[in-house]
Amino acid sequence: MHIKDLNRYLFELSENNQRAWFVMNKPRYDILRAEFLQFVTQVIATVSKFDPAIAGCDPKKAIFRINRDVRFAHDKSPYKTNFSAAIVASGRKRPSEGGGPAYYFQLDAKGNLFLALGEYIPPADRVNAIRRHMVEDSAAFIKVFKNKALRTTFGSEFQVEAKLARAPKGFDPEHPLIEQIKLKSFMIWTEYPIAGLDSDQVCALLCQGFKDGFPLVAWLRSVASSEKTN
Repeated sequence: MHIKDLNRYLFELSENNQRAWFVMNKPRYDILRAEFLQFVTQVIATVSKFDPAIAGCDPKKAIFRINRDVRFAHDKSPYKTNFSAAIVASGRKRPSEGGGPAYYFQLDAKGNLFLALGEYIPPADRVNAIRRHMVEDSAAFIKVFKNKALRTTFGSEFQVEAKLARAPKGFDPEHPLIEQIKLKSFMIWTEYPIAGLDSDQVCALLCQGFKDGFPLVAWLRSVASSEKTN
C-alpha cells in the first residue's frame, strides 16, 4: 500500500467532499482500495500469529464503506475521509450485531493511524454480561490493566465516551469498579503519525499495538465463555 498516495488522496477528498470530485477520482480510489484490502489481509495474517481466533476473517468483510450515513447527521458530507477496518473473530463487525471484541483501525486525511480494541456500544444484553463479569471476575479484569505493554500503549483504564450517571440496576454503587461498570463502551485506543513510514512499517506499528492490547480482547472473550456456562 502506498501510504503517501493514500494520505494525499484522503486529504484532497477532505477538501472536495462531494460526489462530482469522488466520481472524477474514482480510478485513484479503486487502486487505493485494492491496496488497502491487501494491507488488511496482511494485518489479519500478522495478528493471527498471537490471536489465532481471527485467522479466518474475510478482509473484504472487515473493511468499512467510504460512504457516510448522513440520514441523521448535521454534516451531510457524503464520504468518510479515512480508510478503516474492524477485525472480529465472529466476522460481525457492527456493534449492534454483538460480535464481540474488535481490532479497529483507520488511516485518515491528517496522516494518522488510529487503532482501538474492545467493544463500542454493544447491545444491552452484552453490556450487562460484561458488567456482571467485571464483578464476578474482578481480579482478572484488574490484571488486564496491570499489563505493562497494555498500560504503556493505551493507559491504565478504558477511554470514556459515554457512561451512566448512576450505578446500573442490580450493581453495588460502592463497588471498587463502579466507574468502569457504568460505562456503555469498553474501548482502549491510541494514535500515531505515520508520515514517512512505508506500508510494512505501518503494519508493524499497528500489529504491535494490537498485540499490546490483546489481554483486553482475551478478557472480553471470556465474558462470552462465562455466559455460556452459567
